[in-house]
Amino acid sequence: MNIIVCVDTNWGIGNHGRLLVNIPADKRLFKEKTTGGVVLGGRKTMEGLPGGTTLKGRKNIVLTSRKDYVFGDAVVVHSMDEALYELKKYSSDQVYIIGGEKVYREFLPYCDTAYVTKVDYRYEADTFFSNLDESGEWEMTHDSEEQTYYDLEYYFTIYRRKL
Repeated sequence: MNIIVCVDTNWGIGNHGRLLVNIPADKRLFKEKTTGGVVLGGRKTMEGLPGGTTLKGRKNIVLTSRKDYVFGDAVVVHSMDEALYELKKYSSDQVYIIGGEKVYREFLPYCDTAYVTKVDYRYEADTFFSNLDESGEWEMTHDSEEQTYYDLEYYFTIYRRKL
């Protein structure tokens, strides 16, 4: 399975339920990677998607404890076990975990690739992603040339779980 995330220099991912930054090239990468695949996110993450509905061209799975929850044409699961059972229906390399913080934390042990857009700025954040640079289990296998969006510098990186 894959994880796809945008982090700041402190591995922050959000503040007060919102993304820290919106970079058009990061959104394009997200769309390019996930289209035709499966995206799994928590309820708040999925409700925060553009248009407030499921992502087109992808199988959407929502993880929530709300038993009566419905979100567009998404498959709704209510536990890690149920989510993992549902994900067995798909090729692991086509599955992308898209957040939020708790979902990332729960699924990270099941993933072997992480697409991390690293923004060279520290935002005020209240939600974070695991610092893969400090983990002995992960290694960066790709680091793009410096990208810029106005005066913001960022990099597209790929981390792989060490065997």
